[in-house]
Amino acid sequence: MSAPAPQTVGLVPHPDRPIAHELAVRSAKSLAARGVSVRVPREEAEAAGLADLACDPADFITDLDVAISLGGDGTMLRTVDMAYEAGVAVLGVNVGQMGYLADVEPSELDAGLERLVAGDYAVVERMVLEVRVASNGPAQGRWWALNEAVIEKSRTGRMARLAVAINGTPFTTYAADGVIVATPTGSTAYNFSARGPIVSPRHRCILLTPVSPHMLFDRSLVLGPEEELQFDVEDGHAVMLTIDGRMLGDLDGGDAVACTSGRRPARIVTFKERDFHQILKAKFGLADR
Repeated sequence: MSAPAPQTVGLVPHPDRPIAHELAVRSAKSLAARGVSVRVPREEAEAAGLADLACDPADFITDLDVAISLGGDGTMLRTVDMAYEAGVAVLGVNVGQMGYLADVEPSELDAGLERLVAGDYAVVERMVLEVRVASNGPAQGRWWALNEAVIEKSRTGRMARLAVAINGTPFTTYAADGVIVATPTGSTAYNFSARGPIVSPRHRCILLTPVSPHMLFDRSLVLGPEEELQFDVEDGHAVMLTIDGRMLGDLDGGDAVACTSGRRPARIVTFKERDFHQILKAKFGLADR
């Protein structure tokens, strides 16, 4: 494995986990001792006791070589979101439960940092979703998702009604608690809980899985990466849009959400060949036979 040795590294620790703060302090000292410049977004820096390394969130990604996530999959997703448009690679250190996206366990941190600074790592690419929202609310705009975009009912006792078009042609209207639009990486997240298919991240595809559908057609769809889904919210059926666990806001009747693959992949740092099927087996405790 060979990659450019980073000169500037950003740390993104989970804001509320003491072990993430401890690992961030260790990482900062180790990297600085090796001549690497370190920065931390201001809120996370103050929580971790690294105020001397704090920077404004708007400046965090500028000229950054690698970002290190210290937390669970949620922290990893947030770090990828921060780094994506600048093409910055992200290294995940698992300080959570599943740690599906992380490459390094806390016990491996020192060795991982040594290899990172030596350029002894590789970068793998993962497909992302581009999500465009037409709305007068806070969700308006363009967003990126490594795992999924979820459109679901915002009030109990009411279902979501979403008119779906595929590649500009009407398909059907989903009556359900919601729908999940997932990447292969996200197929083992909420999509999995909703009984959607598990897809190797080597694939490039878009998954559409309904959540508790109130209709006979209750199967997932697997679409090509170049295809586009559009969801139009029907009047009287307000919904909530969530992207990679971040609630962006309510959508009202007449609002629309379009999903397709992003123009570039997310970039993830790895120190070893990651066998997706063996990771799946280990995380879910599957027996050999």
